[in-house]
Amino acid sequence: MSRIGKKPIAIPSGVKVNIRGNVIEVQGPKGKLETHVPQGVSVEQKDGAIVATRQNDSQAAIHGLSRALLNNAVTGVTTGWTRELEIVGIGYKAELKGKNVVVFSLGYSHPIEYPLPSEIQVAVDPKNTRLTLTGIDRQKVGQVAAEMRGLRKPDPYKQKGVRYVGEKLKKKVGKTGAK
Repeated sequence: MSRIGKKPIAIPSGVKVNIRGNVIEVQGPKGKLETHVPQGVSVEQKDGAIVATRQNDSQAAIHGLSRALLNNAVTGVTTGWTRELEIVGIGYKAELKGKNVVVFSLGYSHPIEYPLPSEIQVAVDPKNTRLTLTGIDRQKVGQVAAEMRGLRKPDPYKQKGVRYVGEKLKKKVGKTGAK
């Protein structure tokens, strides 16, 4: 049995849920999201909560997934999702160019321009070494953060690069010199 799939999703005040077949539309103070539910899982609205039920036990994994995606949509339109990145290295920095382009200087011979999707907002701290990504769609926020991290992954030897805030790196020992 899927324990996550059984839990009802409480609908906060100010959030509207519209169920049309296998498409659930969630609208809240931060915006509007649509979530598609796979076949075999049905969604109902009961007593101020969303309840996902499955037809049989072969959809157990999809049941929990569907409920988690709906919960992410409800959380996204109420509080939103954030992801923080940290840039470590001498001369490594990021700055906003306009509202929808982030320019990275990561030790390459050229700056890297990263165009932002319209749903994602970025804030850069005054030192230009910390980025805060915000948005209502958890998947898009995580994808953009992963792509930005991939521009210069953290180096295990020198610990330089773009990393998530709080990410622990295991430092590798370099070559030992001959005596």
